[in-house]
Order: sequence, then structure tokens, then C-alpha cells
Amino acid sequence: MRITVFGAAGNVGSRVVAEALSRGHEVTAVVRDPARFGELHAAADARAGDAGNVEDVAELSAGQDVVITATRPAAGSENELVATTKALLAGLALTGVRLLVVGGAATLTVPGAGGTTVIDDPNFVPAAARDIALACADQLETCRAEAGVDWAYLSPAALLEPGERTGKYRLGTDELLVDAEGNSTISMEDLAAALLDEAERPNHHRTRFTAAY
Repeated sequence: MRITVFGAAGNVGSRVVAEALSRGHEVTAVVRDPARFGELHAAADARAGDAGNVEDVAELSAGQDVVITATRPAAGSENELVATTKALLAGLALTGVRLLVVGGAATLTVPGAGGTTVIDDPNFVPAAARDIALACADQLETCRAEAGVDWAYLSPAALLEPGERTGKYRLGTDELLVDAEGNSTISMEDLAAALLDEAERPNHHRTRFTAAY
């Protein structure tokens, strides 16, 4: 497959690039600042581009099989997430390429909590993380309002950290996946594996899904 990854030098994006390359795919790794090319996997095609620019998105997605976005705004600029997502969707509407979004867990419902969502449960979202959680909730609604692009939105577990790649995870839809102790976790490496599994064998179209241990 030919895959474009926006946010390719980030924590999740770099792992998505590595996972895709390990499976033999051709990867276009996109960062906004060419000064970060040195942070990218040597086997990827390094390109400069802005996921928030419709023309850049159209150019960098043309002829590709799928686009994966793992961009995250800097603290204090969380409102950029929705604008970036709108530009991605607009650019992909021009090329017809599928979009996989690394989203947030904010709007997943907490098991046994009467419909309470993750964003309103301080056990999962501390006050310091509320702004990005709200932005991720708006990002999902932005995707849901788009009917012209084949998108899928992956909500990770409540705790997403660097770790090991096990290749083992569970999938869900709109409810937070927790273990027997009530913990919700997944490594960035296994989240990347879940994304590439979806890229290779599409099962989710214009919908959200979630992955956790």
C-alpha cells in the first residue's frame, strides 16, 4: 500500500510510520518543518506539508491508498485540531483517498457509569487534559459531519503511552474498553498496529472505533 502519514515525527505518528514500513508499505512521512526530516525513519519518503492546508493535503494524498493523521496541536492551541481536520477532509474530498484519524477517548462512555463519558470522569481526564479532550470531541463531530470522505476515527484507550508492541488488543465501538481492574490502556506501538490492521483490512467506514488491552 501507499500510505501518507501526517504528524509523522510525533509520538504516535513515528510509530505508525515504523509499523507501516515493517509491513512493506510505501510511506510518505509528512512534517510541517523540514528541519525535522532527521527525526523521520530513513526508509520513509520525507515530505514537508501542513495537514491544515487543503492544497498540501490534496497534493500529498494524490495516488495514495490511505492517509493517516496523527497530528496534535501544541498546548494552548487545541482549537487548531478542528481546523486541521476540516482541511484534511476537504483535501481528501478532492482525491477520494481514505482517512484514518488518531483521535481521542473523550467521548467514549465509561462502563457502568450510566452514560458518563470519559471527558467527564476525572479518573480518566484530569483538569490539565480537558482542553485537548474537548478538542478531540469536536474533531470527532467534524468527521461525523463529513459525508464525502471514507474516514474512520480511532479512539485509543484512556492511557496511551510508549511501550511494547505485542500485536494483541481488543476493539470496541463507543464504550471505553477496560480490564478487570477498571484500567484502560494501550501502548502507542499496539495502537499503530491496530491502525495498520484497519488500513489493510478496512472494517470501519465513517464511524469511530476504539482499541485497548
